[in-house]
Amino acid sequence: MQAEFDFEEIKEIVQLAIKEDIGDGDITSNIFIPDDSESEGALIAKEAGIVAGLPVAGYVLLQIDKDLIFTSNIEDGSRVERGTEIARVKGLTISLLSAERVVLNFLQRLSGIATATNRFAEKVKGYKAQIMDTRKTTPGWRYLEKYAVRVGGGVNHRMGLYDHILIKDNHLKIMESEKENGAIVRLVKKARKQIENGTLIEAEVEDLSQVKDVADAGVDIILFDNIEPSKIRKAINMVKEYEKNQGARTGKAILTEASGNITIQNVEDYAKAGVDRISVGAITHSARALDISFEIS
Repeated sequence: MQAEFDFEEIKEIVQLAIKEDIGDGDITSNIFIPDDSESEGALIAKEAGIVAGLPVAGYVLLQIDKDLIFTSNIEDGSRVERGTEIARVKGLTISLLSAERVVLNFLQRLSGIATATNRFAEKVKGYKAQIMDTRKTTPGWRYLEKYAVRVGGGVNHRMGLYDHILIKDNHLKIMESEKENGAIVRLVKKARKQIENGTLIEAEVEDLSQVKDVADAGVDIILFDNIEPSKIRKAINMVKEYEKNQGARTGKAILTEASGNITIQNVEDYAKAGVDRISVGAITHSARALDISFEIS
């Protein structure tokens, strides 16, 4: 799956990666490799998976040596098998050796996330549920990791705390401890007055008894956190009944989302329950890097 990519978002992280790995130069290659030596190398998949990060790989190479020639054999989102030649790089040997680890670090990490996401997405194929990421990302890598999620067939949740309101149990507890009126209806009304049109408001419920209050509050999304699929199915029926009674007046549907302890083994159960969205932290925080090697011919 092709996904939009903004190179402005990765300038700092790429320069940091180059600085921490190459520093003042690859002293081993500088000592043993002639300055004018040229080589060609290939990025080879060592296992099956979904490739993500080719635009990043090309960008990294150009930052190290603008004369390097990078040729992709596939596009981001392509499924590869063991032994697939993903891309080739040609240029000064010292530049190739210097760039190798930085390129692989980006490509393997992002491909791992895309592969993990795709496994979840395939499990819910045929259901309306979308696989979504969370804010459980590597510090500094959020744009890149959320890009990889899209490449793998997932959908991005909020980018940060600034673009989507999510009222969680801790917010309600703190409001209560501060002797504020923590009623969800009041909180949502307060939020609506202070946010721009189009900003989504989501509220977490941990028990079915909270569903009607949250729906009455006028939220856009109800988040079922750590609730088993059978109970979520009942909750969704409650939401549908609420919409049936209120729909003519409000004119909008409430989206539903499941989160908390979602695994590859149980994700389909949540999709069967009828949720619109399933947020999975594991696709970013626990994704294993895809095994890719760089081999000079």
